[in-house]
Amino acid sequence: MASILIGVMGPGETATTAQQVTARALGTHIAQQDWVLLTGGRNVGVMAAASEGAHNAGGLVVGILPGANTQGMSPFVDIPILTDQGQGRNAINVLSCQVVVACGLGPGTLAEIGLALKAQRPLVLMEMPPTLPPMVRGLATSPVTVAAEVSQAITQIHQHLLHGISVSH
Repeated sequence: MASILIGVMGPGETATTAQQVTARALGTHIAQQDWVLLTGGRNVGVMAAASEGAHNAGGLVVGILPGANTQGMSPFVDIPILTDQGQGRNAINVLSCQVVVACGLGPGTLAEIGLALKAQRPLVLMEMPPTLPPMVRGLATSPVTVAAEVSQAITQIHQHLLHGISVSH
């Protein structure tokens, strides 16, 4: 049976403490569901926090890295994927996941949200400015949900997967 990959995307250097706390809890809960966590793999912000949470909970962490080496990689990444594509790796991040969780907002995360919409991936939004979810929903042809708490996000991911909305690998 193929593994379920859940992507957690969010700001790197500009991530707030609250976004990092949420991302760490997301990683923990994703691992507890026996899902595989996929992040941008770097040792900063949301991707580092989510990776740490999943790793510490015994989960498997895939990091889609922007460069041709592991420099700057989170020490909690189990499987590094070297792309040498810089921000172009965002498409790989989104296309590799059955569900994308966007935690916080930065330019890269906004690009990943757009790519998730184009690829019709189910999307869970967390820690977003209140004006963004209605705009994203207005563009979406696949499910977009908003979660205020990590437990809510996990429930929404389950619903996306249960209803067959996810992409088969």
